[in-house]
Amino acid sequence: MVVDFGRAVCGSLAEADAREWLCTNGIGGFASGTISGALTRRYHGLLVAALEPPVGRTLLVSKLEETVRYGGQSFALGCNRWRSGTVSPEGYRYLERFRLDGTTPVWTYALADALLEKRVFMRRGENSTYTVYRLLRGSAAVDISIKLLGNYRDYHGATQGGWGMRVESIRQGPTAGLSVTAFARARPFRILASPGASISPRHEWYRDYALAVEKARGFDGHEDHLFFGELTATLAPGGEALTVVATTEASADLDGERVHAERRQAEAALLAQAQAGGEPPAVQQLVLAADQFIVDRPAKEDPEGKTVIAGYPWFGDWGRDTMIALPGLTLATGRPERARSILRTFARFVDRGLLPNRFPDAGQQPEYNTADATLHYFEAIRLYHAATGDDELLRELVPLLADIVAWHERGTRHGIRVDPQDALLTCGEAGVQLTWMDAKVGDWVVTPRRGKPVEINALWYSALGTLADFAERLQKPELAAAHRRRAAQVKQGFARFFNPATGHCWDVLDGPDGNDARLRPNQLLAVSLFHSPLEPGQQKAVVDACAQNLVTSHGLRSLGPGEPGYLGRYEGDVRSRDGAYHQGTVWSWLIGPFALAHFRVYGDAAQARSYLGPLLQHLQAHGLGTISEIFDGDPPHRPRGCIAQAWSVGEWLRAHRFLQAAPASTP
Repeated sequence: MVVDFGRAVCGSLAEADAREWLCTNGIGGFASGTISGALTRRYHGLLVAALEPPVGRTLLVSKLEETVRYGGQSFALGCNRWRSGTVSPEGYRYLERFRLDGTTPVWTYALADALLEKRVFMRRGENSTYTVYRLLRGSAAVDISIKLLGNYRDYHGATQGGWGMRVESIRQGPTAGLSVTAFARARPFRILASPGASISPRHEWYRDYALAVEKARGFDGHEDHLFFGELTATLAPGGEALTVVATTEASADLDGERVHAERRQAEAALLAQAQAGGEPPAVQQLVLAADQFIVDRPAKEDPEGKTVIAGYPWFGDWGRDTMIALPGLTLATGRPERARSILRTFARFVDRGLLPNRFPDAGQQPEYNTADATLHYFEAIRLYHAATGDDELLRELVPLLADIVAWHERGTRHGIRVDPQDALLTCGEAGVQLTWMDAKVGDWVVTPRRGKPVEINALWYSALGTLADFAERLQKPELAAAHRRRAAQVKQGFARFFNPATGHCWDVLDGPDGNDARLRPNQLLAVSLFHSPLEPGQQKAVVDACAQNLVTSHGLRSLGPGEPGYLGRYEGDVRSRDGAYHQGTVWSWLIGPFALAHFRVYGDAAQARSYLGPLLQHLQAHGLGTISEIFDGDPPHRPRGCIAQAWSVGEWLRAHRFLQAAPASTP
């Protein structure tokens, strides 16, 4: 197993708190927490339900706290940090083992000579989280008492102070349960348990859980949760398991063993589709992690619509992240039908030639402040068609792509337009962030990059070449010729980007303050994209400059260490962190473009693959079994940001599969 820890990690609160697990349900909901069981983030919870899939995410069930009585002893298995600084109880001390079984977190507690196992997983398509307990070993039965703790708030929030919720006893056939209604218009949620368990309602607010990570991030560092019920049951060694279901469903399958078997069968099918049977276990783990980001976005006109959650625990679906992540999450895992659905879903939202930047959590109208999401859309379609030869989708989408180009030529939102002087795309207006380097605090746009960013124009050139290729494929010679001419003009203009004085590309041309010569990784796209606007010697110079100054074990720095404004640590309050977000912080998704650009220049697949290897070691830290969003720019490059990021996983898988199929070396 890739993730399998013993006492050395489980018995250390610092080590156990630093490692976080994640379960997802395919509709935007999730469960997440630490190995120790302590809540350290506002986003930790046993049931964070997507009440308006894939958004409307709401914390409903915070955690279950178990106390086991066995052989005359009492073992409190929960773990809490309190605002006072105390840790109580300290259940991690009994934790003998923690592992991932596929994507299912499994805890094994040693209680004298007894072993108690706990599994947590979600059912796909439902806001239902299952916790299954089984007594693996013991000389007698154990009595287990479980405190049920809940809330009802937006997953970005924090509850301080409580209110009266309605907690009612219910039954589903022979099964006891509780129904909780937080307030008049709230969605009820329920707790159900296996036959034989008893549940009694309670109503007591537990105050001042300490959220250490949130405090370090400059947010409220404490929260209150409602103790709304207590469950009791008896478990015999090798006997029937105890299933506890937290759900918003009107009825739920109470056979936790069967539901888990369904999940494991689905994961086996994913590995088979990806033809990952011969892959190392860590790569198989990433194939399973890839599926966690793909969720439903149903609509009347497309009930089967799909999208991509950019990252857990706090991102929704973003256009840019989706298009960058899509090839790796879907094509590299043998699921082109998922890619097709996502591409068609996003086509519905194109407006004035732009894909949405993001869909807000509360479900309002999408936001269109992006200059690159739409251009990444062309590349995602190109990679999809290269993998499938699906001309039907091309016939559907090529008119839309041609319209997108037309909008860029005449000008669309936020000053995004073609400059007739050099055929390059210029973009930007005061107070708006349009590229992937999009940190903003209040009115402060940290990296505005107004003017002509290098990766925007590399994508623009590639998009024109791609559209011309599509037109030829569909036997539209006039459309193909027109876009070949446009691409040639852009390539001529793009020659301005290479800066002989620095030996790499300008990051931005013609900005309000002139040209920006700082070394950033954005220029790698001018090498890694299928249609590259750079000459071979320039491609090599770009790769070498990035290799020598930006490459780390876990990705590429967003700014060279020797450049003005470099910040090597991502920490502190919101302003401090956002100020460092693209000013030196390492981004793991960039390892994909770098590895592919390196292979293009040097033709050595083995060496290019070597840059991907260290991230497999990272699967045992931070977000377990997946890849984090960012890392510190300075060694030892501590993981930061989201514990699981779609484009980090997607780009790793895409580069891995491409290099795996490439010859070991080329001249």
